[in-house]
Amino acid sequence: MFNGLNMNMGNLSRLSNAQTRSISPENFTGEKGKGGMCELEQGSAKMAARDLGKGWKVNPYIVMKPGEVFEIANITGSGAVQHIWLTPTGKWRNTILRIYWEGSENPSVECPIGDFFCNGWQEYAQISSLPVCVNPGSAFNCYWEMPFRRQCRITLENRAEEEVTMYYQIDYALTEVPEDCAYFHAQFRRVNPLPYKENYVILDHVVGKGHYVGTYLAWGVNNNLWWGEGEIKFFLDDDGEYPTICGTGTEDYFCGSYDFEDPVTHDRYLPFTTPYSGFYQTSVDTLYKVQKRFGMYRFHVMDPVRFEKNLKVTIQALGWREGKRYLPLQDDIASVAFWYQTLPQAAFPRLPDKDYLEVI
Repeated sequence: MFNGLNMNMGNLSRLSNAQTRSISPENFTGEKGKGGMCELEQGSAKMAARDLGKGWKVNPYIVMKPGEVFEIANITGSGAVQHIWLTPTGKWRNTILRIYWEGSENPSVECPIGDFFCNGWQEYAQISSLPVCVNPGSAFNCYWEMPFRRQCRITLENRAEEEVTMYYQIDYALTEVPEDCAYFHAQFRRVNPLPYKENYVILDHVVGKGHYVGTYLAWGVNNNLWWGEGEIKFFLDDDGEYPTICGTGTEDYFCGSYDFEDPVTHDRYLPFTTPYSGFYQTSVDTLYKVQKRFGMYRFHVMDPVRFEKNLKVTIQALGWREGKRYLPLQDDIASVAFWYQTLPQAAFPRLPDKDYLEVI
């Protein structure tokens, strides 16, 4: 019997015994028949609903206090998260998303919400990919399938000194999970500035069997001329000094070419967003907005990078200097690595404090 997972247009007509559930502030537990039951006096929108009463959009959002960690989902049983939607207020790097599998103390996902949804610069950028969609005005969506066998727990942490309003919805299926399904992971990192002649490390100390499925980079450039000559490298299963997979350039890895430039005018970057890759530039060249900043994503949906024992991923930051020589750059680089693997995973590096992550 079809289990209702791995959904696509080819199996959309198939029946299954999967049970559809959804968690939001209108149904914190996702229980059947328990949505929209918030009492008026307890609702976040009680003033707006005061003439209509219970059942009329009484509690559509939460308000997180400074420093609060709010558990937005705690699902028991076997199944998979199939869609997450949320829209926040405040600075996106001040809200940290964490996901825990099977009761683990260590999160398998730990990431500022903007970067998780490929918007790391606190400026809206439309994303139209298969795993991640960002839509007007600040609607963050992800469709990564996230299977679990006993428990899924999701939290948001408000690191800001102000309250944050959060709308969210988590859609999932309760169903049987095949033995060969691995667990979804996502890890955020930032280095600002990158030390001279050092590679930027996207991911390392991954132990287990799995496959790498995506990269997002938020890249702030601190030099003129082209900045994306660096190669990405995947060190698989005890590779030594040299990797098994070595790219040919930053824009090449993100499925572009020749500096992401307009092939007609040759005088500007040309943004694009496609199912598997994309590139954009934030608004620049205005008063108090002087920094060149870019976002890039590459999702390995059709070409996952598989590993048996361990994985490390790095990328070079290279520009140009006089004499037609490469210039090792000292840029502001942040990343999110997306992958699936077996449990338990190694503990993540400690997430830097909010001041270090801040985007001005």
